Amino acid sequence: MSSRIAQGTVELNDAVAAALLPPRPVRGHKGSFGKLLVIAGSVDYAGAAFLVCTAAGRAGAGLVTLATLESLQPLFATKVVEATTLSLPEDDVEEVDPEEALARILDHEHDALVVGPGLKPSLSMTALIQALLTGDEDGEPVPAVIDAEALRSLATVDGWAGEVTARCVLTPHVGEFRRLRAADGHDPEADGDLVNDDARRVAAARAAAEEWGQVVVLKGARTVIAEPGGRAAVAPFENPALASGGTGDVLAGTIGALLAQGLGTFEAGQLGVYLHGMAGEAVRKRLGDAGLLASDLPPELPLARKRLIEIAEAGRNGAEKPT
Repeated sequence: MSSRIAQGTVELNDAVAAALLPPRPVRGHKGSFGKLLVIAGSVDYAGAAFLVCTAAGRAGAGLVTLATLESLQPLFATKVVEATTLSLPEDDVEEVDPEEALARILDHEHDALVVGPGLKPSLSMTALIQALLTGDEDGEPVPAVIDAEALRSLATVDGWAGEVTARCVLTPHVGEFRRLRAADGHDPEADGDLVNDDARRVAAARAAAEEWGQVVVLKGARTVIAEPGGRAAVAPFENPALASGGTGDVLAGTIGALLAQGLGTFEAGQLGVYLHGMAGEAVRKRLGDAGLLASDLPPELPLARKRLIEIAEAGRNGAEKPT
C-alpha cells in the first residue's frame, strides 16, 4: 500500500477540521442554520432517505425537507419524524414528472440540496436531476451534494460536466468515480489503483475535479477531497467498520447540512468527511471493526462536532488538547 501524498495536499486533523466549523450564534433560530432539501429514497431504498435526513439534522441543519414521489409520501412522512416532506408529482406509478416536480422544488425555499441516495433509476429522474443542476431563468441553482443514483444518472449524459451550473460536491465511491471518468471519454484504468495507492487517488481526484469544475470526494480509506484549481485534502481514517450499507448516505446528509449552513463546497466536503470519520471511529471503539450499522453514525455526529469545538477553544486558551 502506498501512503505517499502529493505535495500541497492537506492532511486533515482535528485542528484543521475545527477551523472549518460554521458559527452557531446563541440567538440563532432554525432558519438561521440552513434549510436542506433532500431528494432521495424509493420503495426498495427507503432507508437511504431516512439516513440522509437524520444525518443532516445531527450535523446541524436547522430545517430538513425530504422530497419524494407523491405515492410514497405517506410512507416516508411516518418515518422522518424531524423532517418535513414535499411530494413530487408523478406521470406514472413511481415515475416522477420532471417538469411538474421541478416547479414544485423551485417553489420550495432551501439553501442546499442532497440528490441521489436511494432513488429509483429512470429516464424521468435523470431529466429532473439534469434540470435541477443546470439552473433556470430565476438564477443560479443552490449548492448540491450529488450521490449514488444521481452520479449514475450524470454518467449517462454526454458532456454532463459542461451543462452543470450548480456548485456541487460529488461523492463517488471508486466504482462510481470510474464510471463518471469513462463517461468523459477518459480511460478509467489509466488512473491506476484507486483503492490502495493514496498518491494515485489524490492525482485522480484532482484531475477529475479540474475536468468537471466541481469538488470531488473520492470515498474509501483515507478519503480524498479535491477542488478545481488543485487544492486537495486527505482524511486520516482507515476504518473497515464503515464498509456497511448506508454509511455513504450519512456522509451525503452531513455534507449537505454543512452546505446549508453556509460553508463552501470544498470546506463542507472536508468537514463533512472528517465528522463522518470521527463518528465511525467512535463506533469502532465500542464495537470493533465489524458490525457497525449506518444508523449508529448520526448520534455520534454532534458529539464529534462538540469535541472539535472543545479542541478549538483549548487552542485559543492555550490549554491542553482535550482527550
